[in-house]
Amino acid sequence: MAKTITGIVASKKTDKTIVVAESVRLTHPIYRKQYTVTKRFMAHDEKNEAQEGDKVTIVETRPISARKHFKLQEIVQKAGVQHVEKENPLEEIEEPKEEQAS
Repeated sequence: MAKTITGIVASKKTDKTIVVAESVRLTHPIYRKQYTVTKRFMAHDEKNEAQEGDKVTIVETRPISARKHFKLQEIVQKAGVQHVEKENPLEEIEEPKEEQAS
């Protein structure tokens, strides 16, 4: 049976490929301290519909490339509004004009 993984889209920089990060909380067997382990899986997104921050479900499939063995099954939850940083925010600020004394 194929594995099913639910995680957050960490990257969407390549065409038809997303990187899904799955985080798991574990407890150390001796020290009893909890820690987080994050695994990243590359998945095939045929329609380029998933965005960064979306919660998605991916399912195991035949090897698509050297590192892609999963494909996008569904988008569970869309990400909220993302802040887009402008390239040069100082262009919008007008400099004060100096008055010339005659």
